Amino acid sequence: MKKWGRQELIVAFNLYCQLPFGKIHSRNPVIMQVAKQLNRTPSSLAMKMLNFASLDPMIINSGRHGLGNASNADRAVWQEFHKDWGKMAYESEQLLAALAGNKTQDIKYFDDDIPVVGKEREALIRIRVNQSFFRAAVLASYDYRCCITGLSISELLNASHIIPWSVDPDNRINPKNGLCLNVIHDRAFDRGLLTITPQYKVKISPSIKIHPEDDAAITFVQKFDNVRIRLPERFRPDVDFLKYHNKNIFIEK
Repeated sequence: MKKWGRQELIVAFNLYCQLPFGKIHSRNPVIMQVAKQLNRTPSSLAMKMLNFASLDPMIINSGRHGLGNASNADRAVWQEFHKDWGKMAYESEQLLAALAGNKTQDIKYFDDDIPVVGKEREALIRIRVNQSFFRAAVLASYDYRCCITGLSISELLNASHIIPWSVDPDNRINPKNGLCLNVIHDRAFDRGLLTITPQYKVKISPSIKIHPEDDAAITFVQKFDNVRIRLPERFRPDVDFLKYHNKNIFIEK
């Protein structure tokens, strides 16, 4: 059996992050395509991704164990990502682009008219690549459903940062710093009109509750007060990140 190299493992972990757990199987078209590019079988790539699942506490605690055959090399890649999500997300996206015969700049979510050059352009490209990875990883973890309402229309879902992008550079791309929210609750969360407690319950700001005559406010926001969110399959929101939002973003009055 051909040994898995570091770059192959980085690609496999990238896919592990960006595909819903229930779609990690050899018949998945994405896995089939990347496996062909790696000169691997779809089964071997899917199995490698499930090896990573055996290292994931949330998967283990849910009772859906991975294959349990994670190697030392698998563990090393797992640790690399968790140590520096920004660096590894970008590296893994570059590898995926190269496998497809593209440059990172050619990936579909880029525009050709970025009005900067040189290092400034490179930095902007890195930001866009990592933002795309973050969105995909967070939404996949929640199986493309809003964690408050269960809404599953992907066009209306956002990957919301718990600690804002500008505040904590080290955790900008960490999926544990993300929530899958619909566009209304994403805006409310961003503006501090609601928060998620360390017990994973929705808490609505009193500043919204002062409008009892507003039926829309009740329908779309207030009725979810104290409702427990739908937890993700992977990358459970970090309690310390939630505490930061509770203390620094949420409007208490």
